[in-house]
Amino acid sequence: MKDPLGRLFPNLPRPVRVVLDWVLTIAGAVLIVYALKLWVVNPYRIPSSSMEPTLHCAKPAPGCEGSFSDRVLANRFLYHFEDPKRGQIIVFNTPPLAKVRCGQGGTFVKRLIGLPGETVSERDGYVFIDGKALNEPYVKPERRDHQTNSWKVPLGEYFFMGDNRNQSCDSRVWGAVPRSNLIGEVFFVYWPPNRIGFR
Repeated sequence: MKDPLGRLFPNLPRPVRVVLDWVLTIAGAVLIVYALKLWVVNPYRIPSSSMEPTLHCAKPAPGCEGSFSDRVLANRFLYHFEDPKRGQIIVFNTPPLAKVRCGQGGTFVKRLIGLPGETVSERDGYVFIDGKALNEPYVKPERRDHQTNSWKVPLGEYFFMGDNRNQSCDSRVWGAVPRSNLIGEVFFVYWPPNRIGFR
């Protein structure tokens, strides 16, 4: 039985068909990987200590606990079907003010704290949503700051904070993030080997 390329191009010499078959196979695999990264799952590296100790960055950078930066996977598909939920760790594109206030912008990884329309308050380092204390087991006592302030989250936007509050440049500094900036939820650490697992 002839191979598919043999049926399509019967006059091509067999060595040419073999090479063409390999080229098409490799190109198809590359396109599948690219499509998965673009629409389904994408890897990211944790560059700073703002999410310590939940997600590690690499020593000797200030505040980092890991020998290697955590590499994480984010589900880019999820938010086409459901709304983001408080407590999720999310990859997003920062508003322009982040570069001005933090010295860097681009893609950040933080925890979703405030939902559209809510009032987020911080009192001596503890967070309240519409006046009710937020249970945050992911924030270690020594990583809380001592800020006191309040922010109203605009409709259609989300308020983010790092788990390492005293070393996180987040929505408290540069404001809420429009939903269109959200990329996806972090759900898995795939590197280094001793950190592999779901988050």
